[in-house]
Amino acid sequence: MRMNVYLAGEIHTDWREAIVAACAGLEIEWSGPVTDHAASDDCGVEIFGPEQDKFWHDRKGALLNAIRIRTGIDRCDVLVVCFGEKYKQWNAAFDAGYATARGKPVIVLHPPEHDHALKEVDAAASAVARTPEQVARALRYVTTARL
Repeated sequence: MRMNVYLAGEIHTDWREAIVAACAGLEIEWSGPVTDHAASDDCGVEIFGPEQDKFWHDRKGALLNAIRIRTGIDRCDVLVVCFGEKYKQWNAAFDAGYATARGKPVIVLHPPEHDHALKEVDAAASAVARTPEQVARALRYVTTARL
């Protein structure tokens, strides 16, 4: 089975690369947000001009990034969302909620320490994984019907 998987969430570790590598040979098309932090933050002002107020600077970038994110989620078959250990990823929670509202299956990836904080996100998910390897095994099973 061919699938389009959107990889949302934390951008400071290599979890995306680990999942993609572990899924080598599967018929999966990968997509996700811009993971170059500087490009993501500054795209709006780089394209549409500078802003004096940081709020408007960030808003220009957020609106432009939302085009990519919403389009990617709308086109995906499955959303995988990672909540990392170091930063609060409000955007990841938003992406999970948006995908759920659009009827997309969601696989959540986070450490056990976040269980309580993410209990509602986990309750809406189709699966909760602790490691990128578990996500890859789940995607392998879903696409091939083999363990």
